[in-house]
Amino acid sequence: MKKTAAQSVPANKSPMDAALGYLTARMRTVREVEEYLDKLQYGEGDIILTVARLKELGLLNDEHFAQEFVRTRLNTKPVSRNKLNMDLQAHKVPEDIIDETLSQLPADTERNNALAVAEKFWRQMSALDDSTRRERVLRRLMSRGFSTEASLAVLRQIEEKQ
Repeated sequence: MKKTAAQSVPANKSPMDAALGYLTARMRTVREVEEYLDKLQYGEGDIILTVARLKELGLLNDEHFAQEFVRTRLNTKPVSRNKLNMDLQAHKVPEDIIDETLSQLPADTERNNALAVAEKFWRQMSALDDSTRRERVLRRLMSRGFSTEASLAVLRQIEEKQ
């Protein structure tokens, strides 16, 4: 028989202990912690108190989560603002925090990210014929959330350099 999350939690484990264990792996949003504790079948009052205490201790902060997520994501795998927005929504970050975080990005971030991605894949696919190379780079850009217009613009820029 498959164990559920509620069955795997020891009876003597407090909601704070469960939340701290959940936060050990990586930063989480308020909503993620609430849903986790709810899945473990802690009461609503316990969840509210635990989340409030974690916020008070500075261990749970959606603004900080969003800023660090965007910073890390852009340093490791450049993506579009649209993709960042979708990823933050998937982590259940409130919309106002997403908007504020993304508004702090420099205006040329989108273009620079698209160009960095395009240049990387353009180099990697140098053995392909130009048509196939262009198509594959375009697909890579669009899979990272860049618009068709932005993707085509950076491709033209790369092709003009050659």
